[in-house]
Amino acid sequence: MDDETRHGLMEAQRAAVEARQVTDAWQRIEAWLGQHAPGTLAALRPGARDAEVTALVQDRIGVRIPPGLRALWAEHAGVHDVPWASFMLGDRALMDFEAVVSKYEMMRDLQRRDGDEEHPFWRAAWIPFCSAGAHDTASGLYLDAETGRICHWDMYGERTPRYESLTTYLEEMADRLEAPTLVGGDKPGLLDLRALAWGPPVDAERAALWEPFTGRDMPSRRPGRE
Repeated sequence: MDDETRHGLMEAQRAAVEARQVTDAWQRIEAWLGQHAPGTLAALRPGARDAEVTALVQDRIGVRIPPGLRALWAEHAGVHDVPWASFMLGDRALMDFEAVVSKYEMMRDLQRRDGDEEHPFWRAAWIPFCSAGAHDTASGLYLDAETGRICHWDMYGERTPRYESLTTYLEEMADRLEAPTLVGGDKPGLLDLRALAWGPPVDAERAALWEPFTGRDMPSRRPGRE
């Protein structure tokens, strides 16, 4: 076996492992949603075939989509625009393909106009995949296709590494859902007992509908509520 063939096989193995890890983590999340948050599960868009990811995202932005992100989009290619769309850890919404491409192109245009290599506004390898809301892309998370890291962006130019990989991000979300009492920080809860939301929410109206999830069966309604 020559070096080129050996390298190709190693890359294929790494891609398969990455995709399987993402799929396994997501299936833990989806199992929790199916049991506790049917409203969130119903708001997810269908998954996309590999050819659709290539045609609708990769070919349009000109960046190879990593195997892990392809695996995530194979499960669900975004979320519908509903009030509880921002259910991902960190109060983020899964972006649909049009939002991904639109945000990427806008940020790359800003980079060409105002950015530089020393202080980049948006590098070519940065692929957005989560945003503040289904149509609110002022901030969110992107995957660096060169390093595999997940980073935060906002409208003020913050570009902060948050997770070592997409797998790490999804596994932490799954861990928090499955064992909320064992971790600090944001806690999972349910809006009106149907949709996942992290909290406690700051917004008073949202907080009035939010029940923390403790790992036990949720009550049919908040004590004292009609």
